[in-house]
Amino acid sequence: MAIRTFPLALASGLLLSMALTVTAHAESARGGPAQANEKLVRQAFERWRLGQGSVFDLLHDDVRWTVAGNSPVSGVYRSKKDLMNTAVAPITARLSTPIVPQVQQVHAQGDAVIVVWQGRATAKDGSAYDNSYAWHMRMQDGKIVDVLAFLDTWRLAQLLD
Repeated sequence: MAIRTFPLALASGLLLSMALTVTAHAESARGGPAQANEKLVRQAFERWRLGQGSVFDLLHDDVRWTVAGNSPVSGVYRSKKDLMNTAVAPITARLSTPIVPQVQQVHAQGDAVIVVWQGRATAKDGSAYDNSYAWHMRMQDGKIVDVLAFLDTWRLAQLLD
């Protein structure tokens, strides 16, 4: 009896394997979660570049945002409101033009999207504000829920002095 069911089990296993392979290929072809997250983030950066919004529009209200390093705004923010009021507002208050992002690289895998970008603006004193950034973002349901932000904190500290 076991010998007779072996070919059936083998055939069933092969069919299941083929179905999973086709499903995985179809998922990849139409874009899985990583591709969807990457697209959302790329679109948000493009809207920001065009002055039509920003990446901050994608933040979950309860986002956890960590600014690495030692700058006046380095630390952990536990909500969109806290981040915008305590970190973003002091920066934008020192600028006469908005930061315009120029994306250099985007990498997405699973729920993570990493963006390496340059930002350029003009400070209120007329000097150029140029900075380099690398943001590691974790997405959930189309919203950014966790960020580890790296940047030139020395340059940021100069702006905020």
